[in-house]
Amino acid sequence: MSDALQILTEREKQTLRLMGRGHDAKSMARSLGLSVHTVNERLREARRKLSVSSSREAARLLLDSETTTPDSLGDRFLGEAGPHAVPAQDGQAIDRQERTHRSLWVIAGVVTMSFILGIAALALLPQSASAPETARAQATPIQIEVTRVARDWLAIVDAGRWDESWRATGASFRAMNTPQVWAQVSEQGRVPLGAIVSRADLSHESVPAPPAGYEMVKFRTSFANRPNTVETLTLVREGQTWKVVGYIIG
Repeated sequence: MSDALQILTEREKQTLRLMGRGHDAKSMARSLGLSVHTVNERLREARRKLSVSSSREAARLLLDSETTTPDSLGDRFLGEAGPHAVPAQDGQAIDRQERTHRSLWVIAGVVTMSFILGIAALALLPQSASAPETARAQATPIQIEVTRVARDWLAIVDAGRWDESWRATGASFRAMNTPQVWAQVSEQGRVPLGAIVSRADLSHESVPAPPAGYEMVKFRTSFANRPNTVETLTLVREGQTWKVVGYIIG
């Protein structure tokens, strides 16, 4: 089985990870920016390679193998298609990496049944000069608090305080990523971007996913070495506070 898992492509593994955390084909397609047909094709190929009849069984085998791998980062996808993949005319999706040759740096923790997209699709706010002001004017108290927590956490990351930023994440993130792994990945992925130049609110979505839903916040950020970047953070409620459990730069 170990040999069979090795021949899975990264895109097939990515899809199986989402399946293993509670997604169905539609929510996986929305999360990955793909068509349902493409998602089902990935699952079919994974079942064939693993010689199993169930996609959930294939997902379980992959997740079981990764939880025993020391350097596994759970939902860390490098250079994979993400929510920004662009649909093609034939209903398939064109990976942004293939269009721009830019890799995505993704560091995400795992919430129980995490990253299950809700019924509503993510709606980006207009990317005009007034978009951040409009977002703040319409924001609920919860959204204001979540955005503040996200910004405070990003400030710690911007300062390169990896241990402190790791301690400020949610329990599910810390369970999947050790401080050493987080520091190593941050050095490789965040440091080359350079100093923060600007960061503006872009969008905020409340996703009604089990067990208690999560908040997804996006910022349009310019770094010294990479302008016009989108940062996506996922936060969950733990006790009386909000905690970051997912971070994507893409």
